[in-house]
Amino acid sequence: MRLQTEKGEIQISGEVFTTITGAVATGCFGVKGMAARSKKDGLVHLLRSESMAKGVRVIFQEDDTVSIELHIIVDNGVNLSTISSSIMGEVRYAVGRMTGAQVRSVDVYIDSMVVD
Repeated sequence: MRLQTEKGEIQISGEVFTTITGAVATGCFGVKGMAARSKKDGLVHLLRSESMAKGVRVIFQEDDTVSIELHIIVDNGVNLSTISSSIMGEVRYAVGRMTGAQVRSVDVYIDSMVVD
């Protein structure tokens, strides 16, 4: 993504957006971690912190906004609607504040729940 300022142009890679999104989402209450669906067996796997980007998809729009999709695994017993709304707000705020980009949408997909 390219942002034009009065002092010049700033280029921000997609990896920056995925890193911010993964860090913010996993820091929210009730989130066990990021999720990825295996192409081989179709099962959902909990990602380690160094591979959180696999659970995030960033879409750069033509109007210089960004849309974010993230796949998560949550703890048992959390209110799914509340946790999703919280993540959407936190990600939208953090990405906008840290990059200066306008976030068009944040879509949260709850792929699994961990039962202890």
